[in-house]
Amino acid sequence: MFRLASILYALAGPTLAGILVIAALTTGRDDLRSILWAAVIGAVLGLPTAWIIAKKILSA
Repeated sequence: MFRLASILYALAGPTLAGILVIAALTTGRDDLRSILWAAVIGAVLGLPTAWIIAKKILSA
């Protein structure tokens, strides 16, 4: 399961980070600190997301 979650994280992490960076830029938070925090939060949120998706794939 760890292998599948790792592969899924390679997709989910950058996707969530990109979504949050775009959201930060859209709301006018265009300073470096806000963009970096949005990217870090997105990458961290990608970990449980990939794990949950991997569980659901393997249980189906």
